[in-house]
Amino acid sequence: MVAPRAAWKGFLKVGSVACGVKVIGATSEASKIHFKILNRKDGLPVKSVYADEQTGKTVEAEDQVKGFEVEKDEFLQIDPNDIKALKLTSDHTLEVGEFVSIDDVDTRYLEKPYYLIPADGAAVEAYGVIRDAMKNKGVAARSCIVLYQRGREVLIQPHGKGMLMTELRSHNEVVSADSVFDGLTKAKYDPELLEIAGMLIDKKVTTFDPSKFEDTYEDALIAMIDAKRKGKAPPKPAPKPKENVINLAEILKKSLKQEGLAASRKSLSPKRKKA
Repeated sequence: MVAPRAAWKGFLKVGSVACGVKVIGATSEASKIHFKILNRKDGLPVKSVYADEQTGKTVEAEDQVKGFEVEKDEFLQIDPNDIKALKLTSDHTLEVGEFVSIDDVDTRYLEKPYYLIPADGAAVEAYGVIRDAMKNKGVAARSCIVLYQRGREVLIQPHGKGMLMTELRSHNEVVSADSVFDGLTKAKYDPELLEIAGMLIDKKVTTFDPSKFEDTYEDALIAMIDAKRKGKAPPKPAPKPKENVINLAEILKKSLKQEGLAASRKSLSPKRKKA
């Protein structure tokens, strides 16, 4: 098996302790279905090109430059060399600025994970000390890294025998929960419904096991492609959900029965509601 390619190499630094580390991508898109755009007339692949909006003529790569729109249809040209010239202090160092309790981490800000491993044998000892010290304290380290010519805030935490580094979204990228939930009012319901819902949850509590996750859309794509290759009709689409008119008490009791459970009390008074 070929060793994964490092996306970044540098040093992890905590105070005066430093060790060489490598960043390896923790996710892969290799197993996903990917499509090419074809010419409907001859079935051959087509390629995308950049064209001048005014003349319609193709602009070759050497004539392309990034632009920032300062006013409507007024652009400031940014040369790639200008971007490369921006050297951040974290270019080759993951310097830990602070530690935070793992329990306090808001998962909305977690974006893309990477594995953080020792760069060589000489780094193993210091790496292990930093990892185990964080594990014992139940904390994660916050730092900044330059990946693909861009500075990114990251969170570093112990993960099994190694460490996990996760890119963080900026505060401006996260929609305020208050702006979404502000109009919600507290629901009124029979306390017994809450008891029955709790029984259903207890029945289905298990361990977090990603190996059991299924991508139903990806599976449907594979089934459709397989059918087309064999000259068969594509699978039938999933039926539309029925109108959401429910009797919550009856639905919960039915679910309990299906799970082999029974409500502790039988005095639910059904009330028909339309969601």
